Amino acid sequence: MLSEREVISTLNMLRNEHLDVRTVTLGVSLFDCVSHDLDLFTANVRAKIRRYAAQLVTVCNEVGDKYGIPVVNKRISVSPVAVVGAPFGPAGMVTIGKSLDEAAKECGVDFLGGFSALVEKGFAKGDRALIDALPQALAETDRICSSINVASSRSGINMDAVALMGEQILKVARATADRGGIGCAKLVVFANIPQDIPFMAGAYLGVGEPDVVINVGVSGPGVVKKALERAREAGHNADGTPMTLLDMAEVIKRTAYKVTRVGEMIGSEVAGRLGIPFGVCDLSLAPTPAVGDSVGEIFQTLGLSSIGAPGSTAVLAMLNDAVKKGGAFASSSVGGLSGAFIPVSEDSSIEAAATSGLLSLEKLEALTSVCSVGLDMIAIPGDTSAATIAGMIADEMAIGMINHKTTAVRLIPAPGKRVGEEVVFGGLLGRAAVIPVPKGDSSVFIGLGGRIPAPIHSLKN
Repeated sequence: MLSEREVISTLNMLRNEHLDVRTVTLGVSLFDCVSHDLDLFTANVRAKIRRYAAQLVTVCNEVGDKYGIPVVNKRISVSPVAVVGAPFGPAGMVTIGKSLDEAAKECGVDFLGGFSALVEKGFAKGDRALIDALPQALAETDRICSSINVASSRSGINMDAVALMGEQILKVARATADRGGIGCAKLVVFANIPQDIPFMAGAYLGVGEPDVVINVGVSGPGVVKKALERAREAGHNADGTPMTLLDMAEVIKRTAYKVTRVGEMIGSEVAGRLGIPFGVCDLSLAPTPAVGDSVGEIFQTLGLSSIGAPGSTAVLAMLNDAVKKGGAFASSSVGGLSGAFIPVSEDSSIEAAATSGLLSLEKLEALTSVCSVGLDMIAIPGDTSAATIAGMIADEMAIGMINHKTTAVRLIPAPGKRVGEEVVFGGLLGRAAVIPVPKGDSSVFIGLGGRIPAPIHSLKN
């Protein structure tokens, strides 16, 4: 239970420290909508989404107003479209994407995730069709997000899928060149994707999930930063001993506990009002471009000149671990990704470090070995080759596969942009300077194709 002092502290987080519920995501299974007739299938999909999501935004606003806790985003995730839309070709997949986009707009949600395929061990017909449809589907919709899982610790890395995604990412960028390649901001390549992510662009509803479910994503990097600042200003514990990193980890853990309790309270009430089961609370520290709501600023509070300085990987490992420990104690329903995000364009401090050259792609890759996701929202030159992009994806997938963790890649080859130039997306997606990619040629390696086998420790049974 929270003490009176901790309740007052939580209220201060809401008023002054950017505490919010980043997203309430309604998961909707589309398996009972399946039909060989495209018109019937899309009609079934829109009817089911309308039935369950019509009141989502209204209820989230009512619950947020009741507690004085804003729910920033209201979203929908659906079953992997490559599976439920398997009878249809690329043109049919585009039609499905447009239909989902219209349903999302009707319900007033910010994004809809699940235009997804799971291809870690190979392609089915629907997977190929969906991946082929990505450039047109993401260019001609506004709220659709896509995730493609190409690797897992159990199956290895599907290098044919990695090569294909290197090509498709470039095609998506070109198809949305008039908007800075924004289609790539809605497309993410995963290893070990969880089935219950509420955050975009990775959200989808896995096959083991309920028919409908509410999943919540909380945030609070600004809250963690302020708590650490107060601790450092005090300079000592209650017994007068100097504060150490062990004490800092305890501060993060306690703060994550309070943040998670807030998210679970909001999610449970939204679910109850809608008559839908509550699923998980994803306690990831998800930043925004706003100053004071940055994961990168936490590194400075802990004594580094900037994220990217020597010691950054150690700080991120401590941060990620403490967030998980605090959140796990606060909730019996922790899920999704649950850790720290480092999306370059969406975090003003990280973006500034990348722009100044203090944070390179190589260092970002090192950081992903200990954080929740991976190479996220990074603008690279528009003339980067498909093989280079595929090589970067393969490296990140290897980190996830070997370490039994989720990793992901959301790269934006900014059309017509060179290193140092800026691409602006606006809103939560922010802005980013184009940074250089590693030198060297990966084309022969990528061209070999096939599958990198799973590591020996995958044989845990």
